[in-house]
Amino acid sequence: MGSGNVRDEAAPIRISRPHWHALLDELKDARQQRHLVTYRSLLERLQLPTPAMQTLTAALEHLAMLDAQAGRPLRSVLVISQSASRLPRTGFFECAVRLGRFCGPVDGTAAASWHAGEVARVFEFDYPEAP
Repeated sequence: MGSGNVRDEAAPIRISRPHWHALLDELKDARQQRHLVTYRSLLERLQLPTPAMQTLTAALEHLAMLDAQAGRPLRSVLVISQSASRLPRTGFFECAVRLGRFCGPVDGTAAASWHAGEVARVFEFDYPEAP
C-alpha cells in the first residue's frame, strides 16, 4: 500500500508508507506475543507527525476496513486505552458497528465481551503478509 488516504469528516488524514508498515509490524508483534498494546505506546514507538492521535486512529480504522472487507478478524482490536477498562476507545466500537462487525452499545459488557472474542480470533488467525 502506498501512502494511506484515510478520511474523517474534516479533512483527509494521511499516513506515510514507513509509518503504515511500522504500525502493521507493531500489531504483528503484539499478535504473535499474544498481548495488547496501548494507543500511547504506539504513538511513542511510531513517532507519527501531528496530529498523531488522529493519524493513528484513522490508520486503525482503515486497517479495520481492510480486514473486514477480507473477512478477517480486526487487528485494530489489539490497541487499547490505558484506562481501567483496558478496551479500545469508543470510536473503535463505532467503526466496528459501521463495518457490520459489532452490534450493540459501544460501552459496557456487550462491547467488552465482543472485544474479548475478537482478540481471541485475532490471536488465532494467520494473516497474510500484505494487509
